[in-house]
Amino acid sequence: MKIIKLIALLGVISMSIVLLNGFLRGSFSEDGALLLSNPWGIVSIVDLYVGFAIFSIWVVYREGKSLSALLWVISIMILGFFSASVYLYLAAKRAQGDTLSFIHGKEASRYKEV
Repeated sequence: MKIIKLIALLGVISMSIVLLNGFLRGSFSEDGALLLSNPWGIVSIVDLYVGFAIFSIWVVYREGKSLSALLWVISIMILGFFSASVYLYLAAKRAQGDTLSFIHGKEASRYKEV
């Protein structure tokens, strides 16, 4: 779990830096228009949101159908892998070294031997 938490923290730090840079130095509408005018820009956006959707499936599985899951998914769709990195770090921390708890969250008890 230590490596997962380290990678997640690196994700939070790097995403914080690039988000801050983008908000301070970029223009979302102008830069977004340039990105969407380029075929590879469109590929990148679609790829990104497919990744968000796949990660969000895991979040919903771990959290169950709850307000918490909904809020995490919305956060991921808006703030991207910044939110996903925060979620990953918190999930690893809560699991306290238990791989089943990390992967399955609230469903972990179904997979533990009795």
